[in-house]
Amino acid sequence: MAAEKVCAVSELVQDQAKRVVVGGIPIALVLDSAGDIHAIGDTCTHGDISLAEGFVEDNTLECWAHGSKFELTTGKPLTLPAYEPVPVFVVEVIDGEVFIDPTVTKEI
Repeated sequence: MAAEKVCAVSELVQDQAKRVVVGGIPIALVLDSAGDIHAIGDTCTHGDISLAEGFVEDNTLECWAHGSKFELTTGKPLTLPAYEPVPVFVVEVIDGEVFIDPTVTKEI
């Protein structure tokens, strides 16, 4: 599968997550305070909760339901109750547009 355009960079709000679905895979996009864009699996591994509805702080996205924090660069949970990581996807920005291939995850 080729990378798909998911949104314009201008649609992202700093330190907030945006949910997109690419190839049937829900992904949480985050524009962090440093200006980097991250794409991680949108479903908390502790429960079937959308991480995009959570809270962004520094390099983490916190699940609003049970408080598990996931590192944006690795997908690893930093707090319980989650103990399984979420996938982290490669993000490409071309001419102000964000592209993601949901079949390509970062090697962590």
